[in-house]
Amino acid sequence: MEYEEFCREQLAGLVRFAAALTGDTELAQDLVQDALIRAYPRWPKVSRLDRPDLYLRKMVVNGHLSWLRRWYQRSVRSSHDLIEAAHPVAADPAARIADAGHLAELLSGLSRRQQAAIVLRYFEDRDDAEIAQVLGCGQATVRSHVSRGLSALRIRAKAERAEASS
Repeated sequence: MEYEEFCREQLAGLVRFAAALTGDTELAQDLVQDALIRAYPRWPKVSRLDRPDLYLRKMVVNGHLSWLRRWYQRSVRSSHDLIEAAHPVAADPAARIADAGHLAELLSGLSRRQQAAIVLRYFEDRDDAEIAQVLGCGQATVRSHVSRGLSALRIRAKAERAEASS
């Protein structure tokens, strides 16, 4: 597959993935653009991989982690941007906005690797092997990130429900 064709086919999905990961569509677009620029000179080798799309997702995750290390800051999540990027179509736009804003807030309390694992699993519908390839870790580590992340989300959601009922 040619580089240009790959970009046309994968760009929207990569940006949605990056936006769900970061909660910021502008940062997501920058991360995807950087990954695509870095992949271009390596394209002859990358295109021969079984799953070049996973390779690019790994580049996006690594770019996000590098950005966090460089700037030592958390992404400011805009619920509207997150919704548009992660869920482009929904029956009830008002419910979609409320749910995505809440989800972004919940995800912000997780480690970046837990966020990435959960986004890959539930937004991208990826299996353990694919997530492991993207995160550069073992499948058992992926299961651990997902399990611990979901556990933290449950605890936080339970605390919010208890607070709301008080």
